[in-house]
Amino acid sequence: MSNQERNNIRLGLFILSGIAVLMLAFYMIGVNHSLFGANFKVRTRFTHLNGLTEGDNVLFSGIQAGTVESIHILDDSTIEAVLLIDNNVKSFIHRNATVAIGSDGLIGNKVVNIFQGQGSSEKIRNGDLLNLKKTVDMDEMLSTFSKVDNNAEVITEQLKNTITRVNESALFELINDREISLSLKSSLKNINSTTANTSTLTHELEQMANDARHGKGTAGLLLHDTAFSAELRGALTKMHKASDNAEDLSDQLDQLAKHLNQDVDHGSGTVNALLQDSAMASNLKATMENIKNGTAGFNQNMNALKENFFFKGYFKRQAKKQKEDELEKTGQAAAQ
Repeated sequence: MSNQERNNIRLGLFILSGIAVLMLAFYMIGVNHSLFGANFKVRTRFTHLNGLTEGDNVLFSGIQAGTVESIHILDDSTIEAVLLIDNNVKSFIHRNATVAIGSDGLIGNKVVNIFQGQGSSEKIRNGDLLNLKKTVDMDEMLSTFSKVDNNAEVITEQLKNTITRVNESALFELINDREISLSLKSSLKNINSTTANTSTLTHELEQMANDARHGKGTAGLLLHDTAFSAELRGALTKMHKASDNAEDLSDQLDQLAKHLNQDVDHGSGTVNALLQDSAMASNLKATMENIKNGTAGFNQNMNALKENFFFKGYFKRQAKKQKEDELEKTGQAAAQ
């Protein structure tokens, strides 16, 4: 074999070796293995990985902190992921930190996010188990949105049917009838006015009751003035007695009328004599005429005495006294 052939073979092997080393370097960089530094492991457990695979990135506060080394299914509801954490980042992560699966961008690869916990805690150690942080899953969110959309569609259809029935019902026609609307408005105004009048009347009745409780007004006087009540009771008693007396007088007049009717019917008694005896009636008429003339003469004599010098002073004193008595009675009546 010539030297040229051997050189070509050596060159080819060198190129292949370089390509293999380069590919291995790209792979190691891609999975974020440190070629010159040590790494330590922490564990976390999920119920659903949401597409997370080995080699996906691990972020701490948005900073590249490691990769997912391996994934193991423990049972039907638990999946354990082993995370390789870079030595430069592990000193900042504490044992109360939580993890959650996220996305690198809107539709990017899945990543494991590590969130710092609240309060103080020890730093993580190799093999520690970090707690899972509850987050909203995109699939669950889309499923919820789908249910909401379906429910909204059903509600919209029902609302459409309800509006259609309302438009076709007599109630809608009643609402759109302008005359009924005006009548209803007028009725409401009347009801409002009646309510206002009732309120005013109630207030006035309340005021009257309050005045009566405090002895004001006629009702209060009747309820609280004992003297007035006694006088009213006495007046009622007198009225009752007067009613009894009037009843007795009516009975007596009735008896008298019966006796007179009997005398007239039987032609006896004084009344019958006055009615039947013309001579006696003439005498009675003459007697009444004489009494009238005598009374007129007596009045003339009395007027003459008033003008007499000896009796004039007496009649003046009597007239003055009568005026004083009348003034005194008028004053007493005004005081009462």
